[in-house]
Amino acid sequence: MFDCCTFAQLLFMNLQDIDMVTENNEMNINSDAEIPGHTHLSDPLEMRDDVEKLTAELQEQKDKYLRQLAEFDNFRRRSAKERMDLLQTAGKDIIVSLLDVMDDVERAERQMQTSDDIEQIKQGNLLVFSKLKSILQNKGLTPMESLHTGFDVEKHEAITEIEAPESKKGTVVDELQKGYYLNDKLIRFAKVVVGK
Repeated sequence: MFDCCTFAQLLFMNLQDIDMVTENNEMNINSDAEIPGHTHLSDPLEMRDDVEKLTAELQEQKDKYLRQLAEFDNFRRRSAKERMDLLQTAGKDIIVSLLDVMDDVERAERQMQTSDDIEQIKQGNLLVFSKLKSILQNKGLTPMESLHTGFDVEKHEAITEIEAPESKKGTVVDELQKGYYLNDKLIRFAKVVVGK
């Protein structure tokens, strides 16, 4: 048991450490505010406000992310559709310009069936061939000059080699299939015979 002095000392120490009684003998609810390790009763409200603010910011960022994701998905779909449209109509320009040649070919075919004049048929066919070459050249097609040039692996495909005089070794002596450039880009290798 405690004696009166000990009890008074304990009570005095507690009142000194924790100032719970105010001048009006009312209990001070924030009396422990200055003691380390203690928090105010209002702190949970402040923390709740901070949590709500952070939750709102997080939701805003999620919304922005979802909007950007949807925009990118729409962009990807639109690009894929445009690419498919482009691929489907990429040759339209050249096809439309070749329709004139096709009409000429059909007229030449009818002429060959009804006419016996070989010279006239030859002239008609030469005109059709000339028109076809002209249209293709206007679209950027250029034939490769390979005959009597040095063999180049980047432009030529050697089909065979034949014996040739010393001056013709390593050069193209015959062209089996012409090579072509489209706007200065190689689109078909020339198939050639090379002298050895």
